[in-house]
Amino acid sequence: MAQFKQISTFVDVAAHGSLSAAARAEGVAPAIIGRRLNALEQRLGVKLLRRTTRKITLTNEGEAFLDDCQRILADLQNAELSASERATRASGHLVVSAPAGFGRRHVAPLIPAFLAAHPEVTVTLSLDDRVVNLAGEGVDVGIRIAAHADPSLIGVKLADNRRVVVAAPSYLTAKGRPTRLEDLALHNCLTMGNDGSQRGWSFRQNSRPVLVKVSGTMCCNDGSVLHDWALAGKGLAWRSLWEVGAELQSGELVAVLDQFAAPGDDIYAVYAQRQYLPVRIRAFVDFLRQHYARAGHWSPT
Repeated sequence: MAQFKQISTFVDVAAHGSLSAAARAEGVAPAIIGRRLNALEQRLGVKLLRRTTRKITLTNEGEAFLDDCQRILADLQNAELSASERATRASGHLVVSAPAGFGRRHVAPLIPAFLAAHPEVTVTLSLDDRVVNLAGEGVDVGIRIAAHADPSLIGVKLADNRRVVVAAPSYLTAKGRPTRLEDLALHNCLTMGNDGSQRGWSFRQNSRPVLVKVSGTMCCNDGSVLHDWALAGKGLAWRSLWEVGAELQSGELVAVLDQFAAPGDDIYAVYAQRQYLPVRIRAFVDFLRQHYARAGHWSPT
């Protein structure tokens, strides 16, 4: 800082033509200006100014040094202005992680509109069903579907979410509509897993959580496949509302056992704690939250 102050003082003195004028402009005593100049010349080992009682003139070395100093100070000023503008305008590269199914349906389609609103931003979207280590993998924003946000991260709730039991009208016509949790044992339930085993489907009965073990002839570790099987009338599926909202609206799927629906894992945006959060992160999170709050987003007509 002392070196920078010496340089800026030298430029001010050259501009004002005297120590006293530069001192008045800065609001300090002329002696302070003189000490800074002496320290600068001593540090550089060269005479920069010829000082008399009447005026100050630059030496040849001083003129060359002044050109460099003016350029450096101008570059610094431009850098500060640029940084200040970036603090109020979204710019730079944004890395986003989201669960594969949710990301395909509810993040990827919104990226073009976000970039149109913020043309100085670029985005990399990574779709992965595992819990991504944001800091370790260079991710700016993670989209997570969970009961609560990770306490080690900043979490912003984007939307509510719940799971519903759905089936195609053709399946319900053929097999009947379940009205009690016990009825699930009589139905072909499309289960999530690699080997047919899974934890069960969660409900609430008499204000208490209930986990119902279900079984069926078809199991898959990909939720999109279960969704397609349900649409094809192959059985009951327990899916998130964000996944089946459009089909419920169109009538391609019908929800059953809604009176037993339990609170679901909500949708969060998470990011690492930062003292100065880049505008691009804040803008993206706000963009998603506002879009998800629009009427009809989850059940478009």
